Amino acid sequence: MTNQIPDEIIEQVKNANDIVDVIGEYIQLKKQGRNYFGLCPFHGEKTPSFSVSQEKQIFHCFGCGKGGNVFTFLKEIDSFTFYEALQFLAEKQGIELPQTSIKKESFLSEEDQQVLTANDWLMKLYHHLLKYTKDGKEGYQYLKDRGISDEALEDFQIGYAPNIKDFTLEFLTKKGFSKQLLVKNGILSAQNDHDVIDRFRGRVIFPIRNAIGKTVGFVGRALHDGVEPKYLNSPEGGLFQKSKILFNFDLAKKHIRKENEVILFEGSVDVISAYQNGLKNVVATLGTALTESQAKLLNRYVETVVLCYDGDDAGLNAAYKASQLLRSVGCEIRIAKMDPSDDPDSFIRSNGMEAFQNRIIRTSDTYMTFYMRYFRRDYNLKVEGDRIAYIEKVLKELSMIESTLEREYYVQELHKEFNLSHESLMTQLQSYRNNQQNSRDNHRYNRYTNKGNSSYQTKLHPAFINAEKKLIAYMLQDSYITEKVQNDLGAAFNVNDHKIIATHLYAYYEEGNPPDIGLFMERLSEDHLKKHVVEAVMMTDIANSTDEEIDDYIRFILNESNQNVSIKSLKEKQRIAEQENNPMEAAKIAMEIIELQKQRKHMH
Repeated sequence: MTNQIPDEIIEQVKNANDIVDVIGEYIQLKKQGRNYFGLCPFHGEKTPSFSVSQEKQIFHCFGCGKGGNVFTFLKEIDSFTFYEALQFLAEKQGIELPQTSIKKESFLSEEDQQVLTANDWLMKLYHHLLKYTKDGKEGYQYLKDRGISDEALEDFQIGYAPNIKDFTLEFLTKKGFSKQLLVKNGILSAQNDHDVIDRFRGRVIFPIRNAIGKTVGFVGRALHDGVEPKYLNSPEGGLFQKSKILFNFDLAKKHIRKENEVILFEGSVDVISAYQNGLKNVVATLGTALTESQAKLLNRYVETVVLCYDGDDAGLNAAYKASQLLRSVGCEIRIAKMDPSDDPDSFIRSNGMEAFQNRIIRTSDTYMTFYMRYFRRDYNLKVEGDRIAYIEKVLKELSMIESTLEREYYVQELHKEFNLSHESLMTQLQSYRNNQQNSRDNHRYNRYTNKGNSSYQTKLHPAFINAEKKLIAYMLQDSYITEKVQNDLGAAFNVNDHKIIATHLYAYYEEGNPPDIGLFMERLSEDHLKKHVVEAVMMTDIANSTDEEIDDYIRFILNESNQNVSIKSLKEKQRIAEQENNPMEAAKIAMEIIELQKQRKHMH
């Protein structure tokens, strides 16, 4: 399949990258028994159904059915081609690939690849100008005044775009990029007089990188008051989508996984301030409200998200909306409490990181405490009607919390503050919970009747199909079993996809290849065949196989195959009898067919 890349190089790269480690950089995995489980990154779910086998070096989602080896995962999660996945994994382990063996293809269009290259050149240019030229001194001084260190300038590759309208155009066209490409993708701006100028001229530049560290766009910050807009982004496009990107995610993700917690800010300067002072598990949205896509990305990595927004009303409102979204995708939430006049960056600069950690992050509110604080602003608690309305609102929210201990804790808080009996509060709370339970019961009823649909239905396969799956799983892990099956069964599998996989396996072992599920899967070009392979392997333990079991599977499959042939033959005889106008003979054959079908049904 790979044409130019020898199998032994693919094998070397694959063996050097444990699938649990690679997938663990993208989602949170927990060991259960022999496998690791987490939330599937390919479909929305709240209960983990995504399984990774370290022993077999494959993954499988029991919800959406996706599965494969470490290369398959990278192709699915980052839209890599096989060659890009191979390069990515080789670079991680310091393995040098032969230059001649790398096939130049990509999931990106040629234009998008050119834009990425142009962005990379531009990032380096802006950074160089900031640090080493007279033109960049104003930008450099602005950043130093904001407390940004030289180390942070390097980490984030912050730069400066000179206030010279054709400087960037001249630089990039000399590198071979067309003016049309640069204008179309927002790197340059076309003026009414058909002149072309740098979009970001006269601004400090913050590169925006995607999850794998590629520069997909820029944010330019004006240096002087009165210049609008203060922040100018690259235009939205295929590569740069603010709703899907979190600032600093590429640098922060390893720290997020280590801490099992992420701190979410509103602004990129907050992130830089925290990061340069040693708090590394920090990210930010790009000047917009948190989106579902971003929330799901965080949920793949961590259980707990600490929201640390500005302390003013706008920050509180944003924190509330973000908390609702994060809870809906399954995250645990804490909300940092800041004074109305404060923001994270100014607090860190004024008080230091230790104070920020101790007074802001470690003392952050639970979701319910924040919820109660947030909605108190809407009620005059000196007025009886407002007090009752507020208490009812809090009880309704409390009723949706599963933890008995947590519900009890907040009921006690209401009891103490409002001098209401504990019994009356609990009675009202239980009433709300009963209503919710009835609603859930109705939902379940609809789900399992014609009134509703279930997203994923359990498939009950006939016994012969499971026998074929088991046999293929054993064949994938043992060349001796494959040889035996080839001699005794050949291509007599009843499921066509199983027949194709078996044929590939015969050829694979005849070429002298070792039993290696990942290596074999790279020979299969059809995704549905790979899915069959992963399903078969994940349901089977090779260590428990016996010769008697293998023989039983072969006999069972042959018997099914023979019965299929017999029924097919009888149906042909029935057709001939009907053509010859012999209804008695046709009816007799029909009864034989029904009897055979009954036997098959009984066996299955």
